[in-house]
Amino acid sequence: MGLPSWLATCSSSTCTTTTTTSASAAVPPSPKLLVSDASSFSDVPTSSTSSNSSNSNTSSPSLQSNLSLQTLPSVPSLQSLSPETLAVSHACLISLRPSLPHSPITCVAVHQGLLYAASLKEINVYDRATSSHLDTFNGQDSSSSSGSVKAVAFSDGNVLTAHQDCKIRVWQMTSNKRYKLLTTLPTVNDRLRRFVLPKNYVSVRRHKKRLWIQHADAVTGLAVNNGLIYSVSWDKTLNIWRASDLRCVESVRAHDDAVNAVAVSADGTVYTGSADKRIRVWAKPEGEKRHALVATLEKHKSAVNALALNDDGLVLFSGSCDRSILVWEREDSANHMAVSGALRGHGRAILCLFNVADLLLSGSADRTVRIWRRGHEGRYCCLAVLNGHAKPVKSLAGVTECGGYSDANGVVTVFSGSLDGEAKVWQVSVSRPNSTPIISSNNYVK
Repeated sequence: MGLPSWLATCSSSTCTTTTTTSASAAVPPSPKLLVSDASSFSDVPTSSTSSNSSNSNTSSPSLQSNLSLQTLPSVPSLQSLSPETLAVSHACLISLRPSLPHSPITCVAVHQGLLYAASLKEINVYDRATSSHLDTFNGQDSSSSSGSVKAVAFSDGNVLTAHQDCKIRVWQMTSNKRYKLLTTLPTVNDRLRRFVLPKNYVSVRRHKKRLWIQHADAVTGLAVNNGLIYSVSWDKTLNIWRASDLRCVESVRAHDDAVNAVAVSADGTVYTGSADKRIRVWAKPEGEKRHALVATLEKHKSAVNALALNDDGLVLFSGSCDRSILVWEREDSANHMAVSGALRGHGRAILCLFNVADLLLSGSADRTVRIWRRGHEGRYCCLAVLNGHAKPVKSLAGVTECGGYSDANGVVTVFSGSLDGEAKVWQVSVSRPNSTPIISSNNYVK
């Protein structure tokens, strides 16, 4: 069934948007070619390649894209055209620029009141409430050859960082709130336990072998769930580590090409997204010690760059170089997902996704962040488009503020990291006509 190319992500009768932006938020014209993270895409074959002055206006923009149906025409759009009115306001509170000049932000993450922003090989730590810089780690040693930081995760009070040099580093906060390197995965003890037996080696390329517990290329994603750490790599594998002793317990040849993203639901189901255009679903059968392939999800026409699960793990979102965000929902008759539709609006590759409360955040090579909300009958509305970055948005994080967020009423803080070298902090307020959104008490200072 054909769909009209003019289908808007949020019609003027659907959503009332109040936009508050920095005066410096204007975006230059889009370049002709896709601008992406050179460290993330250049050597992996894929099928595609702060100011205080502000102004406010209330309008109902049509957030449609001329490219909305040029990819995946067989997948229906899930954008809502039903008359659900919401008041949405957003503002860029501050832009943070780490100490390394002209260095792209490759990852942002939030944990216990702290913001972590990775800029090439160094990780900068900020107090979320004041935006004050607290520490920088992994960058002090000039001899370090870890390469750029691809992902940041948290486990048992430690910080995990995934690196270009095929390793995962584990950091611990000291009593003076500085970070020290605890160990590197795989640990020395883990390697010593296995290096003697030939059966523990696998071929990486001609005349070159490695221990199966080691990644052989950049580690691109991390996830933590129920005492396990999951890592994926451009070497096409999914590795699983036990958090208690940091030993690698399993390695799975997950895809036919580089693996770019991983997401894990509360029940332990693992989703991996790859440059081979596929999403694969993994689970451990009852009584078994190893994960088995449950399903392969194939709808994207280009490399899968990002994955995110909603809070209950029943909906999976995937972002790709084909400019689409696909929505997958668990079928009652199966243990895996089936595509229910697509969210369209971004003009270039989707590079990152993040779910917070009932909102989905998407960042793109088109230099924008879009905020989506699920409404009635599984339809979605694009509540806002955050403009302000000068280069592709590579990483996103979000948290609900004091007082919580429920039923489309509350305040969410969004953190975006871009290849322009800035990490921006945004405040997004959503409310229904007869309700007052909760205002965050956080004060941000430059």
